[in-house]
Amino acid sequence: MHSHAFQRLLRGEIESGGGDFWEWRERMYRFTQWEPADYFNHARLVFREMLEAGITTVGEFHYLHSHGNELGEALIDAASEEGIRITLIDACYLRGGLDGRPLDVDQMSFSDGDADAWARRVEDLSEGDGARIAAAIHSVRAVDPESMRIVATYARDRGIPLHIHLAEQQAEVDECMQIEGCTPTELLDREGILGADLTAVHAINLSEHDVALLGQNQVAICACASTERDLGDEVGPLQALSQAGCRMTVGSDSNAVIDMLEDARGLELDQRRASGRRVLHQPAELLEAATINGARALGWDAGELRVGALADFVTLDPPSGLWREITPAYVVYGLSKRDVINVVVGGNTAVSK
Repeated sequence: MHSHAFQRLLRGEIESGGGDFWEWRERMYRFTQWEPADYFNHARLVFREMLEAGITTVGEFHYLHSHGNELGEALIDAASEEGIRITLIDACYLRGGLDGRPLDVDQMSFSDGDADAWARRVEDLSEGDGARIAAAIHSVRAVDPESMRIVATYARDRGIPLHIHLAEQQAEVDECMQIEGCTPTELLDREGILGADLTAVHAINLSEHDVALLGQNQVAICACASTERDLGDEVGPLQALSQAGCRMTVGSDSNAVIDMLEDARGLELDQRRASGRRVLHQPAELLEAATINGARALGWDAGELRVGALADFVTLDPPSGLWREITPAYVVYGLSKRDVINVVVGGNTAVSK
């Protein structure tokens, strides 16, 4: 549901020296400058790893714009070459913080200058049989309210998905309260951004009012358990969000781990440790988060075995000698990417082990 392919390079590279999310971000910036051909080759490796893990569709949250659309097109071409579906979620990124401070030098290549220029560039991206285009507000700290409205209007006029990084860090919430007098979720509500076509990624540092707003607007929530652990993020109120009316989805985000079943059970298991309670989400709900909910939030009619849906499915081969029934609970909690032996995308075999 949510990936930054370039961040795959960080795996195992920044696991010493300590720090928090913000220090990790400074080191992440070192990996953002690419030539299109190199990015194409890198993305092919990442997408092949995803396919072999049983992932048939990737939502690539893309903000590397140093070559205009060339890096986005490299991602689409790499996905086509490997046989994975892609929704390229092109992100608008305009400022360094909610106080309007300018972009850091390391962030300059993410920006189109203003939201209208972003829209003109995205308009030149082309969809295909295995590729869709979606829009993103990078975050409330990176996009001002007027520009948020432009991005949301662009997406809704075209009927394409809209995504945002939301309240991953408490510092973002605190700054929003200081500058805007409300939480990031309340700001999105004030500006008319919330809706059933919106996916909020992370959604960790939320108030009860935030949860109610997201639920009332049927916003999809993307939890990225393996990356959130890696970054030292706190655990969000995912059960409360689900009960309020939000659909759960999962993503590999920084691709520190690429295993959809690990991220699906992580959605539940991280909450168990945070709350001291078990079975906050039923296994079927976790399976839906890894399949149909994610596919629909990326703009695809897939994720379930149904006449008329896209023929995307995987075959799992559990360890030999297994005598028990393969239930949703066993799939989510007893299996992993190592048990994926066959992957079909659109009726075509992409992986066969």
